[in-house]
Amino acid sequence: MQGATGGDRAVLDGETYTVTRSISIAAPVEKVWRAITDPEHLSRWFGRTVLCGAGVGAVGTMTFEGHGAVPIRVEAVDAPRSVTYRWNNDDALGILPPDLDESSSTVFTFTLETQKSGTRLTVVESGFERTSDPEANLESHRRGWDLEIDKLVALLREGGR
Repeated sequence: MQGATGGDRAVLDGETYTVTRSISIAAPVEKVWRAITDPEHLSRWFGRTVLCGAGVGAVGTMTFEGHGAVPIRVEAVDAPRSVTYRWNNDDALGILPPDLDESSSTVFTFTLETQKSGTRLTVVESGFERTSDPEANLESHRRGWDLEIDKLVALLREGGR
């Protein structure tokens, strides 16, 4: 059976302006890697993801129901260990820019580690000090990472490929 172990929840650090969540998933690294890098798979648990191109520099959007299309870009890839995305998802601002704005964007990195029981997935989002309301955005994204990673775990538990 695939799933998560423990009650690992996202935590925020107001000094470094980061949100971190780390969780063990009973699924192989290759399966988790597809779920965090392939737009079709990302769309099943995160936001509807459309990318133009592949790999570093690919740009597009991640659309969330009731929220809109968030500009996104792939910043770094070290397959199958880590992938970094940059996005403009400033919840406190209340509007989404049409294009990626590096002066106010945040980055999030997924890191995968092989474990006996499957995969340790860690996501770290940083750069909140550049947003319109760092504290509000930190809290909003902390809750968001709990929700989204829980959806990923549920998808993998159901056998999502």
